[in-house]
Amino acid sequence: MIETTEYLIVGGGLEGLAVAWSLADRGATDVLVLERNSLCSGMTGKSSGVVRCHYGTPSLAAMSWYGVGVFQRATEIFGDDMGFRPCGYVVGVGEDNIAPLKANVAMQQQLGIDVDFIDHDEMAALWPGLGLQDFAAFAYEPQGGRGEAYMTGMAFGASARALGVRIRQGATVTGLLQHPDGTVFGAVLADGTEVHAATVILAAGPWTPALAATAGVDVPVRAQRAQLVLVDQGEPTPPVPVLSDLAGLQYLCREPNGELLVGNSDHAAPEYLDPDDYRNRADDTTVDKVIDRLGRRLPHMPDPRVTGSYVGAYDVTPDYNPIIGPAPADGLFLATGFSGHGFKISPAVGRLVADLLLDGHTGLPHVDPADFRYSRFAEGRPLLSPHPYAGAGEMR
Repeated sequence: MIETTEYLIVGGGLEGLAVAWSLADRGATDVLVLERNSLCSGMTGKSSGVVRCHYGTPSLAAMSWYGVGVFQRATEIFGDDMGFRPCGYVVGVGEDNIAPLKANVAMQQQLGIDVDFIDHDEMAALWPGLGLQDFAAFAYEPQGGRGEAYMTGMAFGASARALGVRIRQGATVTGLLQHPDGTVFGAVLADGTEVHAATVILAAGPWTPALAATAGVDVPVRAQRAQLVLVDQGEPTPPVPVLSDLAGLQYLCREPNGELLVGNSDHAAPEYLDPDDYRNRADDTTVDKVIDRLGRRLPHMPDPRVTGSYVGAYDVTPDYNPIIGPAPADGLFLATGFSGHGFKISPAVGRLVADLLLDGHTGLPHVDPADFRYSRFAEGRPLLSPHPYAGAGEMR
C-alpha cells in the first residue's frame, strides 16, 4: 500500500505537532504526522515545563521569548491555555558567575526580553524561607514560569487537525525511502505501508538517529538520562517563581499541588540510556544528592519527604543545542537534539521549520537559522554561549 503527502512528519510529540500546526497555519495542510504510539507519549510527557528566556546564545533566547508570547495568547490562538502559569523565573549565581550573568542579561535585554536584576531582599520576598547565603546575584523574568508540555503538544495537534492535518497514531516508521541518487522520498511502516512525500521531517527526539541512519545520515544525538525528584516539604509550597540555582546546581519548580519538582543542573558527568529500555525512577545516589542540596537551600522545611521520581531522556547534541534544518540528504529535514530546551522554544521551532520549508528563510526576530545547521559539528563550529556558567556544563 502506498500513500502520498506533501510533508511527512515522523514523530507525534511536541515538536512534530508544533511543526504540523505551523505549516497548516501558513496554508500548507497536505501534512501527515506519524506517531508510533500515542501522541506525546514519548519524552514530551517527561518535560519539567519550565518557561525561561535565560540563554547565552541570542537565537535560543529569542526563540524562548517568542514562545512566551504564544503561551500568553494560547487561549486566544488555540482555545486552550496549555497549562501556562506565569509564576516568574529566577536564576541565581555565586560569585564565580556574576560576570556571565551580567553579560547574558545585557544580551537578553537588547533582544527586548523582560528581565532584570533583583537583590537579596527582593528574592527573599519572592521565595520566603529560601537559603540565600551563597548567592551573589539574581536575574528575574516576571513573565517566565511553568507550562505543561503534554497539554501544549495536544493543543498543537488538535489545532493542526482542525486545519486539515492528518495524524496517525500506532504507526511505527521502520525506515526511510531513498531514490538511487540518495534523495529521501518517504518512509516505510512496520506493516509494510509506504508513505511517499516531497519532504520528510524527522522530529522523533532520541529515536531520530536510528531512523536517519536508514538513509545513511549520521545524526549526532544521544539520549541523556534526566532524573527528576518530587518532594513534599511537609506543607504546600506557596506560589513562588521557578528557581534556577546555579550556586547549588539544581532547579526547583512548584507543582500545582504544592510539592517541589527538583531537577539537576550539573552536567559535568552525563549518563546515557536506551530510550526504549530504562528504569523510570531516580537512582538512590541522585535522591541522596537532592535531599542534601535541597536541605541546604530550604533549611526550614517542616517535614520533608520524597514522594516520587521519574526519568526522561534529553536528546542531546555535542553542543547541547538543537539541529533544525536540512539533512545531508535531499528531501530530509531535521528537527531534533533539543537538549532539554524543547518545551519553551516549541512555538518558535514550529514557526522556524515552516518558514524554512516554505520560504527558505525566517521572519522570527533575532533568530539566525544557520546557528542550528547540521553541518556545524563537522565544521568545528558548535553553537556555544560566549558567556558560559562555571559548573553548569553546556546546558546554557
